Amino acid sequence: MKLISWNVNGLRACVQKGFLDFFRQEDADVFCIQESKLQEGQIQLDLPGYAQFWNYAQKKGYSGTAVFTKKEPESVSYGIGIPRHDTEGRVITLEYASFYLVTVYTPNSQNELARLDYRMEWEDDFLCYLKKLEERKPVVFCGDLNVAHQEIDLKNPRTNRKNAGFTDEEREKFTKIVESGFLDTYRYFYPDQEGVYSWWSYRFKAREKNAGWRIDYFCVSECLKDKLRDARIRTEVTGSDHCPVELDIALEFDA
Repeated sequence: MKLISWNVNGLRACVQKGFLDFFRQEDADVFCIQESKLQEGQIQLDLPGYAQFWNYAQKKGYSGTAVFTKKEPESVSYGIGIPRHDTEGRVITLEYASFYLVTVYTPNSQNELARLDYRMEWEDDFLCYLKKLEERKPVVFCGDLNVAHQEIDLKNPRTNRKNAGFTDEEREKFTKIVESGFLDTYRYFYPDQEGVYSWWSYRFKAREKNAGWRIDYFCVSECLKDKLRDARIRTEVTGSDHCPVELDIALEFDA
């Protein structure tokens, strides 16, 4: 099974930059997007062979997620069941016979860490949500987690130590995810790989200089470890300030 996740930073803009060509070329079994920046009815995607599921933020032009899948799920849910977290369109969960698939767009802590306290609440509640799902069946989750976990996950760790996405607090929350039994699939395959990132600022020619951050992930329940085949970061793909990430896993939709 081939799974792809991409923060498109505005789907309408990304469509103008080749999104559909990439989508069709890849022929993924499941394709997840984050930061669609859409309201219902603002775009119509012709994706033959795929069911489409959308979660929109109440705030216009903000956040938002979607999942396009070749196999209709047994059930779909939106959000994590906590009203204060579920107005920004950040989570979609698809249930299949043998696993759950979750796509997530984690809140950014913002300039001067204005939203860090909220982010900490979100992290605890989201992990609790994942663990409750895992009580029933294995979980695959993906998306823009808005954190570079280790120093090798960004170009300039020293100067970014207290910036959003690389605070000690955010990194510790990701460590907790790993300690709770979820594998960071890219690091599972490439534990020491440096210089491979999934996001670059639009400023200062950051992508040209590869001054980036790895903040987009596929994580899986540890019991799926033997089914992992490869994890890739598609740095060659443009159209957003993020690039897609990919997971190849020997999973079937049906048990």
